[in-house]
Amino acid sequence: MNDNSKLLVGLLAGLAAGAVLGILFAPDKGSETRDKLGQSLKDLGDTIKERASNEMENINGLKDKIVDAVKSKLSTAEDLIDETRKV
Repeated sequence: MNDNSKLLVGLLAGLAAGAVLGILFAPDKGSETRDKLGQSLKDLGDTIKERASNEMENINGLKDKIVDAVKSKLSTAEDLIDETRKV
């Protein structure tokens, strides 16, 4: 297991332990705690979806830049080949 995997596992374990302790010591009724937990999970899901969407936009933008750069280089190479053939 590499360092990043260990870090992720440790982070998730700490998050789970904190959630369990928070629920055990919560002053609210069980139904209120479940509602809050459900809302928190929904908010987390929305945040993850938003960030994933933003990253996909960034990746698509990067892809477009790379495609444009490759097309430009190919065009330049084709021009050089044509010039070489003329000589």
